[in-house]
Amino acid sequence: MSKRVLVAMSGGVDSSVAAAIAVDAGYEVSGVTLKLYDAPISRSSSGGCCSASDTDDARRVARQLGIDHHVFNFSERFAADVMDAYVQAHAEGRTPNPCIECNRHVKFAALADRARRLGFDLLVTGHHARVAELDGHLGLLRGLDATKDQSYVLSMLDQGGLSRLWLPVGEMTKDQVRARASELGLATAGKPDSLDTCFVTAAGGREQFLASRIRTTPARVVTTSGEEVGSVPAAELVTVGQRRGMPQVGNAQRRYAISVDLSRGEVIVGSESDLTVTSTTVENLSFLWRRPGPEELLQAQMSAHGRPIPARLQADTVVALEPHRRVAPGQTVALYRNEEVIGSGVAV
Repeated sequence: MSKRVLVAMSGGVDSSVAAAIAVDAGYEVSGVTLKLYDAPISRSSSGGCCSASDTDDARRVARQLGIDHHVFNFSERFAADVMDAYVQAHAEGRTPNPCIECNRHVKFAALADRARRLGFDLLVTGHHARVAELDGHLGLLRGLDATKDQSYVLSMLDQGGLSRLWLPVGEMTKDQVRARASELGLATAGKPDSLDTCFVTAAGGREQFLASRIRTTPARVVTTSGEEVGSVPAAELVTVGQRRGMPQVGNAQRRYAISVDLSRGEVIVGSESDLTVTSTTVENLSFLWRRPGPEELLQAQMSAHGRPIPARLQADTVVALEPHRRVAPGQTVALYRNEEVIGSGVAV
């Protein structure tokens, strides 16, 4: 009996080709699109995801491939674990990564669990990453296309999740994915990639999204020497490292947000050099296989497509071997050993 696989079809080209590969492999394939919230139909035109038109695109591709297509409603789970968590993080002065939390709580928890209960052997997604058998364990590796690698946003997975996961496009470049989609005549072959936070509209941005959900705090803007140089209307919307919206003075050195103190109603600004650090404290550490030793040389990646930096993990601190820009609280720090993801934590 062939394996039953469930393909998470977002309506994009990557998951469409992942479904086509699963069909070609001879598996019994079904596609599923997740209803996560009530997205405006026009949203798809601005580079987001999860709109009604995305569901239609996924359904069309499923029809082209001759597979069943379903829609699972995970809107309550998404609202609680992703949207509400996003709001709460901003209310605490942190800058969260909702895509990672969606992967953690929805795609690789709620969806994976339902797939197992429905009798599917594998969950397939269109992420650009790879799962491989290594020495005594399953490893999560970077995708073949370094420019599209998505292993960072999967760094919260564990052995259980990897054991039932197939990432077929991780072995392909993006150009190869689009070429395959074009060869098959798939409806999504030329569709742009999703780039934005799905529930935040391009027109209103996070300011509009958060405005009705939290009470924002006006704050003084103070230099590292204590001089007050201006104000911001909402400290909760300030991200460590940002320059936009920070008071600038003529040709003086540019000012960046160094830290946010909601309790004091202050945003501390300084020069770019004031952002430079060599260590980052993290919380909620998790590992895909085992915790690395304190002297083991790793690479730390501070953003989805950031440059990996040589580092060691000592207790709950990532100690870098070279200076780097401060990581905004709430952002994920992923740890690698060469191409393999070791684990991740959230900057505090």
